[in-house]
Amino acid sequence: MTASAASGNGHLPASGNGHHKAESAPGHHHAEGNGHTPHPVSAGPIVQLPTAFGDFVAQAWTDLVTGHEHLAVSSPNPPKDGKAPLVRLHSECLTGDVFGSYRCDCGEQLAYALEMIREHGGTLLYLRGQEGRGIGLANKIKAYALQEAGFDTVEANEQLGLPVDARCYKAAAQVLAEMGLHEVRLLSNNPDKQNRLAKAGVKVVEMVPTEVPSRDQNIRYLQTKKDRMEHRLVLGSHVGPVPVASPGAGFEHEQD
Repeated sequence: MTASAASGNGHLPASGNGHHKAESAPGHHHAEGNGHTPHPVSAGPIVQLPTAFGDFVAQAWTDLVTGHEHLAVSSPNPPKDGKAPLVRLHSECLTGDVFGSYRCDCGEQLAYALEMIREHGGTLLYLRGQEGRGIGLANKIKAYALQEAGFDTVEANEQLGLPVDARCYKAAAQVLAEMGLHEVRLLSNNPDKQNRLAKAGVKVVEMVPTEVPSRDQNIRYLQTKKDRMEHRLVLGSHVGPVPVASPGAGFEHEQD
């Protein structure tokens, strides 16, 4: 990210070079001058966040339209070599991020992104309210049941009468703007995120792949993302079988 070095009180100083701009006191924030209608968000204080991946700083942001609370997790160090900061927009995935489900690659992408940001500088925005590409946890589990019946991840959503991807990135773009991140290197395999950010006024100067090895349990899902959702995946690396509680292959999931 772009967060600059944390000061002694745990907050980051403002600057115009892509580092944190948000004030330490909570309040409403609106970007200006980018020609886009601002999306109302509110920022909380910046705090230290020591993790298994290294030391970060964290700041909660509230989408004042939806009420969803998001979290910016940032390296305390500026990007190396003067490059634009790495940014990961990570959609909430309870099954993958918390329980380590192999039906998806979400948890492994989250770990990879945090390692990259720790090493090279940048920010991960953990976007809540985007479970299952925005259809919610209960509907995601319903989609899983349909996938086990033979439908792919796109068809399962359609069978439920739900969008293939219901996520919105307006709040994410607003948070990035408020943090001074107007040009970023996006950690993603999903070109749709690049297009959505561009429409919201955030310039993606580079797409940095976050592909992790596929597994027997998610290879069909990843192939569907590549073939039907235009994700930039090679699928050239594969992890061997891992014992699971119940039989079945070709499991799929919902996000990027």
